[in-house]
Amino acid sequence: MPEQPERPSSSGRRGTHRITPGAAAALAVTAVLLVVGIVALTLGLRGTAGPSQPASVGVRSAVPTASAPPAPTEAGRTATTDSGGPGGPAAPRSSAGTSSPAKGGANGIGNFLEASEPTGIEIPSIGVRSTHFVPLGIQRDGTISVPGTAQEVGLYGAGPTPGQLGPAVLAAHVDTPSGVPGIFHALGRVKAGDVVKVSRRDGSHLTFTVDRVAAFKKTQFPTELVYKGDFTQAEIRLVTCGGPTDSRNEYRDNVIVFGHLSSVT
Repeated sequence: MPEQPERPSSSGRRGTHRITPGAAAALAVTAVLLVVGIVALTLGLRGTAGPSQPASVGVRSAVPTASAPPAPTEAGRTATTDSGGPGGPAAPRSSAGTSSPAKGGANGIGNFLEASEPTGIEIPSIGVRSTHFVPLGIQRDGTISVPGTAQEVGLYGAGPTPGQLGPAVLAAHVDTPSGVPGIFHALGRVKAGDVVKVSRRDGSHLTFTVDRVAAFKKTQFPTELVYKGDFTQAEIRLVTCGGPTDSRNEYRDNVIVFGHLSSVT
């Protein structure tokens, strides 16, 4: 006579079954796999570390034989009373470009753009206009390199491009050793309120308003102000030589223009 199926109890529940050793092992493996999967998902969602700070380096003078020390300083002769403060790490360079400024939010960050190389610069108040740009890097002695000719404008390659958050640093010669005027020959005549216009490869046209112009001794170059600046807005720095010359016919000072992004078209 075949075995009769187990009848449900009066409460409507079926009788209990014992878990065999094989089933217990399968359940244990499943639990382990579930834990491993949760850990892997958690690790996969973690963000990466932010960009590192750029090295604090001095700017080499627009005269090829001059150099600036790496130690930052606030000292110098200031043409106007406005001042900028040190900021955070440089914005990472991006290969994408856009002509539309990103809007700032409630955290106080102003408008800014993605990275795009400059293709033109104009300073109407002193008649400067150039489309010759070269990249500038760091040399073995810790100073920034300089353009090869007096008519080129160099962009510090490890920093932001014009329009990105932070200070874009552009350097050029004031003249040649023989006295031929360079592209930044009259940079010291720029005044607060003047504008610097920059065209970019992505087709955008930027206007920077000058906040101040200052002369600093090369032995007291303000590294923090030039390379770090204010990372809540897009800024620009224009650097060349100036002041008296020494016994080697080299300029003793650097002239620096500080400005901020005021419009984009």
